[in-house]
Amino acid sequence: MQREEQPDSVPVRRSMRLYGYDYAQSGAYFVTVRTAARRCCLCEIAGTAVDLTPAGRIVAQEWVRTGEVRPEIGLHEFVVMPNHVHGVLILSPTVGATRRVALGRGSASPLRSGVPPGSLGAIVGQFKAASARRVNALHGTSEGFWQRGFYEHVIRNEADLDAIRRYIANNPLQWALDRENPESGHPRRGQFGDAMAALGPHASEEM
Repeated sequence: MQREEQPDSVPVRRSMRLYGYDYAQSGAYFVTVRTAARRCCLCEIAGTAVDLTPAGRIVAQEWVRTGEVRPEIGLHEFVVMPNHVHGVLILSPTVGATRRVALGRGSASPLRSGVPPGSLGAIVGQFKAASARRVNALHGTSEGFWQRGFYEHVIRNEADLDAIRRYIANNPLQWALDRENPESGHPRRGQFGDAMAALGPHASEEM
C-alpha cells in the first residue's frame, strides 16, 4: 500500500503482498488468522493436549467446511491455537474458470469489498465471516471476532511445505514460548518468524 500523509494518530496499513501475483491461481498457501485483540478464546493447551472451547470448535468446523463446499480447495495441515489458527490450503481453480487479477501494492485489503471471487482473500474472508457469525450467535454478541486481515505465505516448493508442516504440528508444543502467548514474556520474532525470514521475502502480513 502506498503511504500517504496521515496524522500521527492514524496508523498506516502495511502491505508486503507479492506484486502482480495471481492469488486465484493454482498453488499452495500457508494462512494465519488471529482473533481480535489476540484474545485467547479458542482453546487451552496443556502440554501436547489442545482442548477446544465452543468457539474453537466452531472455527475448526468452518475451516473443514471451507474445503467441503469448495471443490477447488484442498485442505492440509491445520491447528487451532488459543488466539490464532494456522492452516495450509491448496487452491486449484476449475478448468475453464476465469482467472482473477491479483491484489498488489496500492490495492485494498484482500478482505475488503470488491475482492476477486475465488481468490485467497475471498476464501479466507468467507471463512472468517462464517465462523464469526456462529461464534457471535453462540455468545449473543455482535463484536468483531477476528483481527482485521490475515497473514499469507505462498508455498513455493517441497522444502518450504515440509518446514511449514513441521511448524504447524509443533505449534502447541511451542505455545509457552510463542510470541502470540500473552503470558510468554518473550516479545521476540519466534520460531516461525525466523523460519519465514530464512525462506525469503515472500511472506506478507495484512494487519
